Amino acid sequence: MSKNTSSIVSKVWSFCNPLRDVGVGYGDYLEQLTYLLFLKMADEYVKPPHNRENKIPAGFGWESLTNKKGAELELHYSRLLRELSSEKGILGQIFVKSQNKIQDPAMLAKIIDMIHLEQWLVMGADVKGDIYESLLEQNAQDVKSGAGQYFTPRPLIKAMVECIRPLPNKTIADPACGTGGFFLAAYDYLVANNKFDKEQNKFLKNSTFYGNEIVASTRRLALMNLFLHNIGDIDSANFISPADALIAASPTTYDYILANPPFGKKSSQTFTNEEGEQEKDDLTYNRQDFWATTSNKQLNFVQHIRTMLKTTGLAAVVVPDNVLFEGGAGETVRKKLLETTDLHTILRLPTGIFYAQGVKANVIFFDNKPASKTAWTKEVWVYDYRTNIHHTLKRNPLKFEDLKDFIECYNPLNRNKRKETFNAETNPEGRFRKFSYEEIIARDKTSLDISWIKDKSLADLDNLPDPEILAEDIIENLEAGLASFREIAAVLSTSK
Repeated sequence: MSKNTSSIVSKVWSFCNPLRDVGVGYGDYLEQLTYLLFLKMADEYVKPPHNRENKIPAGFGWESLTNKKGAELELHYSRLLRELSSEKGILGQIFVKSQNKIQDPAMLAKIIDMIHLEQWLVMGADVKGDIYESLLEQNAQDVKSGAGQYFTPRPLIKAMVECIRPLPNKTIADPACGTGGFFLAAYDYLVANNKFDKEQNKFLKNSTFYGNEIVASTRRLALMNLFLHNIGDIDSANFISPADALIAASPTTYDYILANPPFGKKSSQTFTNEEGEQEKDDLTYNRQDFWATTSNKQLNFVQHIRTMLKTTGLAAVVVPDNVLFEGGAGETVRKKLLETTDLHTILRLPTGIFYAQGVKANVIFFDNKPASKTAWTKEVWVYDYRTNIHHTLKRNPLKFEDLKDFIECYNPLNRNKRKETFNAETNPEGRFRKFSYEEIIARDKTSLDISWIKDKSLADLDNLPDPEILAEDIIENLEAGLASFREIAAVLSTSK
């Protein structure tokens, strides 16, 4: 990040603490910034040298905010949010269900003045994008906001994109897109590795990316994130749907799916009972195109993603460990995935890289295939980047360089020329190893949860990690255990 970009981020973020003191959380502040930034850039677009048609209703543009103070500003701003939420295109989608969370007019005026001083359009998409991405990451670090579950570590996303290597004029989808991280990484990769003609550039900007995000505030951040990266226009058609992706089959199939579906095993909806108390009801999606009916959200997403792919489509999906070993529906899904697609690679991820605690996850890479009498998967290559690997969010965060060896082993240019780094005699610590389809099928419950490297922390007390890392590991394991017990308690309470 450039020094200038960093200074703008610091300036924008400097309002967080005083706002928090008056009850405005990071997420609420970021939402208000989204509204105000959008209005400021819309105002810049109608002026030279852009001279675009003004899409903002008269009396509700940026200038209407800069000449008001005190109670008049607060009243007008709240009315402006209500008015713009009914507009069409990205404009209406950005402001849908919007509310003024900054009740102090003086503080609101200061934020408006700060945004007014910058010319946002002249910065370029990469600078604007860096600023907003930094703000999203700052928000994700706030444990109380819970925003971390919508924020996948950017180095992991970049590595997944480097392996998939998307091509121009192809479609890319994410059925649980969060703040849009996969779209932006794919966009950056496409721009960096291709020269686009006018039509290709138009396709990239308006017809490449499609997603779902059911949380209104997160979807708003995703739309703004894409807009700041020069994807879509103010009056573009909506390319991030608010619908639950799992409800029905996708009406369109796509060339690439890149996704990290939300954490948590159960699909559930919250409702209010007769006593006025909130309860959760497990959701089971009865889809004819699914191999197994289950309330396990992750297994449902894996099945749905497979149905979203074109016959030649490629997918890279972050999944928790239970998807790899769970019996019942899990075993059915794994067997069908091995049969109907080429599930060629699994990356085992370390703990300590996600903002949600206690997550043990993997990335599965599979290519969709046409119908066949024999299984498409011939061998599964597993890269173990978990055993004896220790990351923490602050002291030792995951970096893109940490995954470069995996990308080299993956060999995106020619997967047929892969080489194992594991050797039982000469290199038992090798992290890249292949297993035949027959070996996988013979495993209990067709488990794909495979490890072979000796855990040094269990075998050698002299090689224990730093106390801070040990403490974080203990916290993660305890929180993961508590989450499991809560699920059991919820099931027991509903079965009475």
